[in-house]
Amino acid sequence: MKEEPKSIWKKSWTGWGGLFFGWLILMAALAVIFLIWLAAEGTPINKSGDELKLFVAAAVGMTVIFLVAASIRWIWLCCRRNFKKFLFGLACLATLIALAYVEEDWRGWHAWNQFKHQWEAKGEKFDLASMIPPPVPDDQNFAMAPIWVESIKAMLGPERSRQWKYPGDGRTNFTDRIPMLWRNYDSASAPTSGDWAKGTITDLKLWQAYYRAPAPTNRNSTIKTNEFPIALQPQSPAEDVLLALSKFAPAIEELRTASKLPYSRFPLEYTNESPASILLPHLASLNRCSQFLELRSVAELRNGQSEKALADVKLSLNLANSIRTEPFMISHLVRIAMLHFTLQPIYEGLAAHQWSDEQLVALDLELANLDFLADYKLSMLGEVGVDDGEIDYLRRHPEQLKNLGGYYDEEDGYGYNPALPGGLIARSIPTGWFYQNQFRCDRMMMEFYIPLADVSQQTVSPAAVQRGDKALKAETQKITPYNILEKMLLPGLGNTVKRFAYGQASVDMARVAIALERYRLAHGEYPGSLDALAPQFIAKVPHDIIGGGPLHYRLTSDGQFVLYSIGWNERDDGGVVVLEKGSTPSVDINQGDWVWRYPQK
Repeated sequence: MKEEPKSIWKKSWTGWGGLFFGWLILMAALAVIFLIWLAAEGTPINKSGDELKLFVAAAVGMTVIFLVAASIRWIWLCCRRNFKKFLFGLACLATLIALAYVEEDWRGWHAWNQFKHQWEAKGEKFDLASMIPPPVPDDQNFAMAPIWVESIKAMLGPERSRQWKYPGDGRTNFTDRIPMLWRNYDSASAPTSGDWAKGTITDLKLWQAYYRAPAPTNRNSTIKTNEFPIALQPQSPAEDVLLALSKFAPAIEELRTASKLPYSRFPLEYTNESPASILLPHLASLNRCSQFLELRSVAELRNGQSEKALADVKLSLNLANSIRTEPFMISHLVRIAMLHFTLQPIYEGLAAHQWSDEQLVALDLELANLDFLADYKLSMLGEVGVDDGEIDYLRRHPEQLKNLGGYYDEEDGYGYNPALPGGLIARSIPTGWFYQNQFRCDRMMMEFYIPLADVSQQTVSPAAVQRGDKALKAETQKITPYNILEKMLLPGLGNTVKRFAYGQASVDMARVAIALERYRLAHGEYPGSLDALAPQFIAKVPHDIIGGGPLHYRLTSDGQFVLYSIGWNERDDGGVVVLEKGSTPSVDINQGDWVWRYPQK
């Protein structure tokens, strides 16, 4: 009688066949365990990814060697029975891998979409497209004024700046006419200006000597020339500085005229598939303008031209506001840097009592329009849109993972790309891992970082910032496939909100200082308390943005005053300013108080 073939599950698996099938089961089990371990527990992959590389190389090498040996054994001998076993084992392994991919993809997609729908029901949006400022007519757009178009085309070249349309076709040569302070763009050898945060004023004698000294035509040349106009004989420091800066007077007037246009929308490449590749060439030029206007308005004040100084201060504030609607964190950080430069001539004019009451009213109206806490929320929502767009881009083009840069940690400093894969390995990553990173990035932003600035109360809590930073650090302490992009895309956010808080505190102190000067003009001295200022000299005295208490104020023995916020350490240090280390230290906003104080007489 002919025997029925036994089921493969009832056969005795011995010899090569049993060994091979056992190997397949073992490798499949190890693959699944490794996947779960990475996702759930995290693995201490170092900056170079050595552990992961070693594991993958060993597993692939052992598998290839064994499969080659087994194939030679079975295929060469043309053993149909064993070949069927091989195909069955291979099918089992492929099924396990496919199920693992399906499970990971669904789990990641579900986590992200559930979170997204929850917050969209509250009115929040996650796509960058919803935050892009609407297009405006070119003839009403400050950002499309000829001086800006020429500047950007000179920096980027006609091909990379095609969206910056210029009247007339065929032109390829453009000149950057945006004003600059320095010779050959060499800012390192230039003097430093005063710093109101440190209580110092600008030494125009240093700038006078800088402009009168010939400079090399370029870094490798011994031929020296004057790049700025100078008088044959030295004048007053203010006159010599103003003469040197007159080189850019036509450009300044062109900017002033353009700033009167009703709209400002720089034509950025918002539709780029990768938001990280959007170029922002105008930010450096705007910052350069504010530094130029800072020095020129200080020189105008020293030269008795307070009306011209007021016009330049207003222009500087208009330039800063020209990028207010941009949904990028870096754009608003540049605005805060520009504000710091713009406050310097206001500070020096107040210290020397050079502003009239009418001019002070005009300055207060300009500053009252600034709300950096509201801008913080806009910039953070923009960052959510940028991060989501970048992760979507990487999900569609995982081979670009290897091109990601490093990251910044508030405590540990800069870190490096942890050897993210590229090529075939990157394309084999489950899409669910990208969704998991997207979910974690957005959850951290929406639950911890965006609420840090209370717009309605105009306060920021450093303690809440510390909690957010600790939560992010705890979530990314162990790098896993679920959080590696979160580690790289959410750097230094606690430091960001600190900058916004400092910017708003600076505006508030400047407005109170203006009101104090108006009181002094009316009464011949500063008041004993800030309560005397409202509502005659200021509609409402701003409170301390840190903690919400009153700003600290006291008169000094030389007839002046000290005005300050308790600062980021949330401690009243008596109006002490702490400086960072270095040859030209700036204020350490982490320590001490944030102070408005004039130089001692």
